[in-house]
Amino acid sequence: MSNVISKEVSCPNCNDISNAHIYISINATNDPQFREDLLSGKLFDFKCENCGFEGKFTYPLLYNDMKKRFMVYLIPEINRFQLEDRTLEEDYRNLKGIKKRIVPDFNSFKEKIFAFESSLDDMALELTKYAIGETVAKKNGLSRVDEGYLTQYNREMNKIGFTYFIGENNEPFVQSARFEIYAKSVKIVEAVCANDKKLSGFIKIDREWAENTLFRYKRLTHEK
Repeated sequence: MSNVISKEVSCPNCNDISNAHIYISINATNDPQFREDLLSGKLFDFKCENCGFEGKFTYPLLYNDMKKRFMVYLIPEINRFQLEDRTLEEDYRNLKGIKKRIVPDFNSFKEKIFAFESSLDDMALELTKYAIGETVAKKNGLSRVDEGYLTQYNREMNKIGFTYFIGENNEPFVQSARFEIYAKSVKIVEAVCANDKKLSGFIKIDREWAENTLFRYKRLTHEK
């Protein structure tokens, strides 16, 4: 079941205290109605009972899809690669073969859910995003592009694409590619990521991970 509590929250506009619903966890299989509210951001909506201020209140939230067998744990601004949560491990000790990820922001949260629902390997996906991001950087005369998210996926049309945010104003830039680039990324994951896939707890698969993985892959192929 999904878990929601009532908590007092201080308004950033008037500092008055309001009651807000905080979703500790969401079970997308048992409570599918919460999925759309989450992906739209509605679950994070905040409205002050005193001054009427409206905004977003982002907080730690665990998303559990029992059918697709994955969990994504949103912990705002987390910078750790691996998280061992003993309470969660005990609660889900009977579940095997579950992909578990931690993410630091809402956009990454949505991307992981979209990827796993589409039966994509998020490790290969992160490598694909990195490679396409290098192309975007060259097109726009940039040294690198840090922020981008999966926004297009159509296997029948042989297309996968991402929206990157570039420049000082974080302008959106959409770049798509043939699905073969993802297939190549899958092979890289198979070659060097066996240990990563065996790690326990929640892990963060992001750009930093992709850079490290490509370094390991280049070293492996060079040694051969």
